[in-house]
Amino acid sequence: MLHPAGGAAPVFGRLLSAMVTPFDASGALDLEAAAALARHLVDEQAHDGLVVNGTGGEAPTTSDTEKAALVRAVVEAVGDRAAVVAGVGTFDTAHTLELLAAAEEAGADGALVVTPYYSRPPQSGLLAHFTAVADRAGIGLLLYDIPHRAGVPIAPETLIELAGHPRVLGVKDAKGDLTSTSAVLAATDLLYYSGDDATTLPMLAVGGCGVIGTSTHFCGPQVQELIAAALEGRRDDALALHQRLLPIFTGIFATQGCILVKAGLELRGRGVGGVRSPMVPATDAQREALAAALAAAGL
Repeated sequence: MLHPAGGAAPVFGRLLSAMVTPFDASGALDLEAAAALARHLVDEQAHDGLVVNGTGGEAPTTSDTEKAALVRAVVEAVGDRAAVVAGVGTFDTAHTLELLAAAEEAGADGALVVTPYYSRPPQSGLLAHFTAVADRAGIGLLLYDIPHRAGVPIAPETLIELAGHPRVLGVKDAKGDLTSTSAVLAATDLLYYSGDDATTLPMLAVGGCGVIGTSTHFCGPQVQELIAAALEGRRDDALALHQRLLPIFTGIFATQGCILVKAGLELRGRGVGGVRSPMVPATDAQREALAAALAAAGL
């Protein structure tokens, strides 16, 4: 159906970031800054695609109208040369369908659908939820498996069944269970993206195709090279890059990723505004640690 990990580039590319959402001084959505950040990530940070309206984009605190406007602005800025994937998942199937329709209308190439969180539905509920979304979708879907936030994993058996749906193309995998991931990859042709920066190389080793990252706001070219080295069998080169980038792969998560990405962009003269409550700005100590992590990674 789609390209294997070692073949031609997958439909959404290999390197995407869960892009932070810029706000202006008053806390309002800054679409001009969003377009500029999208261009920077694609043109200077070597991204194949972007995920907007994810958790890293503070989607829990943006309105449905803001979400649609953000997708439209990013599509207009980079949609001719990068995939734009819109986060549409909520813990309510009906609301998820509304966000999916709005994302499609705004021009998204794909949709990221997180496991319904907090309510912890059974696997039969997850299957019904994701199937309802896929049945309605006119674009390809990535399922977001992140049990430490959602409260429940997507079981391998559920993923294997969902893989039979023509709109379910892949998974953003933040489960941290490569054995489970390997079982799904052995049984399906799903595209698997690491949802944790530090597991990019291990994910590629078991058949993954790339990463939807956070620290990749700052190390896109290096991660592209890591991916290429791994897929081309240059093990030593891939491992060296993995080890070099490990300080920022892990350091970006010293607190919530959106907080430190925004702090890092400000450190680099690319400020995109603050965060919305309940997030809070990075402390001086966190900024210093982030600067040290960037330096340790050679960035």
